[in-house]
Amino acid sequence: MNITVLGCGRWGAFHAWYADRIGHTVTLWGRPSSRNLETLRCTGKNEYLTLPSSIALTDDLADALHNADVCIISISAQQLRAFAGQLRETGFSPSLPFILAMKGLEIGSGKRLTTVMEEELEPDVQTAVWVGPGHVQDFVAGMPNCMVMASRDMDLTRRLVDVFTSPLIRFYYGQDLLGIEIGAAAKNVMGIAAGMLDGAGLTSLKGALMARGTHELSVLIETLGGNAMTVYGLSHLGDYEATLFSAHSNNRRFGEDFIQGKPFHKLAEGVYTTEALVDLSRRVGVELPITQVLYSIVKLGKDPHAMLEQLFLRSTKAE
Repeated sequence: MNITVLGCGRWGAFHAWYADRIGHTVTLWGRPSSRNLETLRCTGKNEYLTLPSSIALTDDLADALHNADVCIISISAQQLRAFAGQLRETGFSPSLPFILAMKGLEIGSGKRLTTVMEEELEPDVQTAVWVGPGHVQDFVAGMPNCMVMASRDMDLTRRLVDVFTSPLIRFYYGQDLLGIEIGAAAKNVMGIAAGMLDGAGLTSLKGALMARGTHELSVLIETLGGNAMTVYGLSHLGDYEATLFSAHSNNRRFGEDFIQGKPFHKLAEGVYTTEALVDLSRRVGVELPITQVLYSIVKLGKDPHAMLEQLFLRSTKAE
């Protein structure tokens, strides 16, 4: 099939590499001003992988969409609304399925990314999400993992799984799109919390973080109309190993560097998701203590050591 990947950062380049590896014809698009695209054009690689020469590189969005059978979008979640507007203006086939290969919630609205697509393109746009555990470095080294594909339409989900499944990535069919999107976005928030615990010398509290984190997110998901048990699947709890413990996790590394006063220059999507989740939780009346503490630390400048100790060590809770 003809697979187009929009976005040529770490994950966009990986999705292009992966689609080529399993036998598809691949076009990888980046913005005309993209440093990532320029690096790939000049060297054929980035810090994570080397792209096969069979992958076409372009900065022409209309050209990238032309003849595409499936389009994967891998950009910053906060850029999606503006980018979807650009897609609308460029033009696309109504039958073209989109896969959102990123995680987050929109700041200011708390809306899920599939909702943003429906609002900016059309209510019936075919949009799926591809989430779950795994790091580019591990996949490129040949380490397999299990991930989740989900959409509102199970037939679409099954078709996309058939297109992308391989011995390297085994897919599960997601059946609760709302819960999967919320859980996948929120796991990055827990990743930042885990990194802060690492940086503060409190790594032993990650067990408490995992238990309390999944619980508070399950309450939010259920309140929003999803299945509370979804949070215990691959989109959230199943992604904790890759997000809360791995040295490759940008969100965990951001939290650790923040505590230690070190600069961090890569994208940590959980920073934005923290703000969106706080706003969302206030609107629906659900308490998210871990998320609120992170917001107080990162956005309000509260003392991280005092806030983490107050969250985990000074309160008595019924388990």
